[in-house]
Amino acid sequence: MLVRLRTRMNGLLQNHFSGESMDYRQIFALMLPILIDQAFIIGLNLVNTAMISSSGVAAVSAVNMVDVLNIFLINVFVAVATGGTVVVAQYKGSGNGQMVSRASAATVTSVTIIALAIALLIIGLHNPILQLLFGSASPEVLESARIYLIGSGTSFLGIAVVQAVCGALRGIGKTRASLALSLIMNLLYVVLNILFITLLHMGVFGMTLAINIARFAGAACALYYLFKVDATLHIRLKDLFHFPLSMLRKIMFIGLPFAAEQMFFNGGKLLTQVFIVSLGTYAIATNAIGGSLAMLTQIPASALSLTIVTVVGQCIGRGDIADARKFIRSFLWLGAISLAVMGLILIPLFNPLVGLFNPPQEIVHELFVVMLINVIIQVPLWSISFILPSALRAAGDSRFTSITSMMTMWLFRVILGYIMGIVLGWGILGVWLAMNCEWGVRGALFLWRFRGKKWYAHKLI
Repeated sequence: MLVRLRTRMNGLLQNHFSGESMDYRQIFALMLPILIDQAFIIGLNLVNTAMISSSGVAAVSAVNMVDVLNIFLINVFVAVATGGTVVVAQYKGSGNGQMVSRASAATVTSVTIIALAIALLIIGLHNPILQLLFGSASPEVLESARIYLIGSGTSFLGIAVVQAVCGALRGIGKTRASLALSLIMNLLYVVLNILFITLLHMGVFGMTLAINIARFAGAACALYYLFKVDATLHIRLKDLFHFPLSMLRKIMFIGLPFAAEQMFFNGGKLLTQVFIVSLGTYAIATNAIGGSLAMLTQIPASALSLTIVTVVGQCIGRGDIADARKFIRSFLWLGAISLAVMGLILIPLFNPLVGLFNPPQEIVHELFVVMLINVIIQVPLWSISFILPSALRAAGDSRFTSITSMMTMWLFRVILGYIMGIVLGWGILGVWLAMNCEWGVRGALFLWRFRGKKWYAHKLI
């Protein structure tokens, strides 16, 4: 019986996750470290949110508000790092080792410069930014938000270096190394949070101190690995000060539309957060905890959306469109299955999970309703809305994916979210239902694009 089951499973993997470009063993060797990394990042974020919740509803509300802005800003240079991943993966697929090294160095340089500029801007303008976005919040929440925003801004350079190096490593398939670097940074962050928040009771200031130490330590380890440990990229310190315009153009061809998409996409989320603030502190806390629980259910699917960039990028670099199409379909199905399985595991664990956050009893029922609806809706919609655009982008189709994401975000998540959440009075549930509607619309558009030929017609390298 076991032999027959193993044979059948091997046949399924061969049929759906093996091709001319790579086989299922290579794909899952790429994915496993990314899956572990995503599990740690999201799990540790859950723990961090739970720890800061011990400092009160005002503290968790302030951290959640600023984190929406932080994600908006960080995703700008993460988008450029993703552009580097695509270019590195396509050169890797074509077998051009010298250009792989140049693309990797250019990725680190461009991401670092962008992150430094954003950090200086956010620190210099922190007061007007907070007043503009969150001026209606209570004075206690605003003061905690100010401390956290300045502290987060100073850490941007550190996380940018880590993201750039990890992006280049994922492009050549070294996901174990990127996992190690990510774990160093995130585990250090949690340990320091335990020290500063739980033991020393330093609250939001302790969290900002922890995030800076962890991110800059991670950056130091990433650069050490790049210069001293890695034996394939052959990057030297002086290579980071060289600006090959042709290579930067290739990275920006993918990175800039994706960065614009992230700015508009997360700008929409930021605007959504603004009218959630108007619903009160309990609504902010419900949204924050609900978001943490949603990310928990999306761990395997998020890993697939990162893995597919390397897989499709290398297929396109080899010119193997058939393999790219096959792997994309398989990843979409696997993503939907993983979301269903995670939902079945986590829904029965709702009470112990939500208990980590010490929420006010008044919001527990609404949290359960939000989580239940989200778990059901994301099974058919999340993969086509997030995994599929990652695949299209890896093939060089960045403009279409970015424009589609920006339009659906603002038309549905923002405008419809405001109508359902504020005008109709549905509150947080209305905001989340509007988000689910947006997944369906943009996912349908990406499926339409995938069925055609234009998505792989771009000549990136």
